[in-house]
Amino acid sequence: MDPIRIAVVGMGKIARDQHLPAIAGNGAFSLAATVSPHDPGMAGIPHHRGLEALLEEGPAVDAVALCTPPQVRYDLAAMALKRGIHVFLEKPPGATLAEVAALSARADKVGATLFAGWHSRFAAGVAPARAWLAERTVERVSVVWREDVRVWHPGQAWIWEPGGLGVFDPGINALSIITHILPRPFFLKSATLVLPENRAAPIAADLEFRDTAGAPISMDLDWRQTGPQSWDIIVETDAGTLKLSNGGAVLSIPSGTEHSEDHEYPGLYGRFATLIRGGRSDVDTDPLRLVADAFLRGRREITEPFHD
Repeated sequence: MDPIRIAVVGMGKIARDQHLPAIAGNGAFSLAATVSPHDPGMAGIPHHRGLEALLEEGPAVDAVALCTPPQVRYDLAAMALKRGIHVFLEKPPGATLAEVAALSARADKVGATLFAGWHSRFAAGVAPARAWLAERTVERVSVVWREDVRVWHPGQAWIWEPGGLGVFDPGINALSIITHILPRPFFLKSATLVLPENRAAPIAADLEFRDTAGAPISMDLDWRQTGPQSWDIIVETDAGTLKLSNGGAVLSIPSGTEHSEDHEYPGLYGRFATLIRGGRSDVDTDPLRLVADAFLRGRREITEPFHD
C-alpha cells in the first residue's frame, strides 16, 4: 500500500518538535511538502509560503496537518477539504465550535477524513486510566495544570488574542483527558478567569464542574508557574485514588505506578492513518465546548500586565 503523502502547514515549534518526527517514524506516511510564510522549510522537501500555492503548483498531497494558530485554521482546512484532501487539526481544532462543525459537515460531504487531534489522550497512562475508572464510582476529581508560559510559548502573541485561548491552550489538554477517562458526562458550574490588563485571554483560571451523578470536579489552571511544572489529575473513587501526572504519562492506582515513554504524537499519526484507510473521521469537540462554556459563564478578574 502506497504511503499517504502529507504536507505540514505551519512550521512552528510544535511541528518541528512533534509532527515531523512522528511522520518520519510512521511508514504509513511520507512527508511530501511543508508550508510556512516565515520558516524556510527542510532540506530536500518541497516548500511553499502558502497552502494555495502548494495545491496549485504541487507536489500532490493526500493529507495535510494544520499546525497553524487556530484563528486561521478554518480557511486552510476548507481549502484542503474542497479538493478531497484529508485534514489533521492540531488542538484546539478551531477558534469556534461552529467552524469545526462546518468543517465536519464538509468532510462528510466530500468523503475526506477530518481528525481533531487531542494529543494528551495518547499519553501512556490515559488508556489504562480510562479502563480502570470504567469499573469504579467517581467521588471527586481535582486537576492542577500549572506551567510557565515563558518556557512553553515564548513570544507567541496569537495565543493571547481572542481565539488563542490563553491558559486554556494547555488547559484544554487536561480537559481532553478527563472528558475521555471519566465514565460520566460533566458540565461547568462556575469559573473565574484571570486576565492580564494588557491581554485579551486569561493567564489563569479556576473552574468548578459537576458530573451527572453529582461528583465535583475542580480545575486549577495557571500560566505563571516557575520551577517544577504541574500537570496532575487526581480522581478519588470508591476503590481508592487514581493519579495521572506528567500530563498523563505516569499513572498511579492503588495496585502500583506505571511509567512509560512519551508516544503521544506517534499515537496521533497512527490514529490518523487508521481513519484515512477506513474512510472515517474523528472530530470530538467536547474539550473545546467546555472551554467555550468557561468563557460564556466565567467571571473575569483583571490582574497586572504580562510581558514576555
